[in-house]
Amino acid sequence: MTDTITPELTHGVGLSDAAADKVRSLMSQEGRDDLRLRLAVQPGGCSGLIYQLYFDERMLEGDAVRSFGDNVEVIVDKMSVPYLEGASIDFEDTIQKQGFTIDNPNAAGSCACGDSFH
Repeated sequence: MTDTITPELTHGVGLSDAAADKVRSLMSQEGRDDLRLRLAVQPGGCSGLIYQLYFDERMLEGDAVRSFGDNVEVIVDKMSVPYLEGASIDFEDTIQKQGFTIDNPNAAGSCACGDSFH
């Protein structure tokens, strides 16, 4: 018997196909299939809140999870769910920019750097 927590909650964060493919690629490069993409909102930044996006092997009590195809799950902690409902994660790979982006309809405004919102 394992001590893993079975998530009962889901969330409304979306993940584009490009972002899901990048997540799979990064996990493959790490040689790991036990990681999930965690999106959280934390106090900080010049506008009051910042996003945190990272791989996590843990499943914490109250986490909401949503699966996106083969082996890709996005986890959101229970405190962040209301701030992220309807948000979407994408991955851009252009000459101007490479990286994950978050489009959040709940953000009332953001700072010039784009890393912080309220």
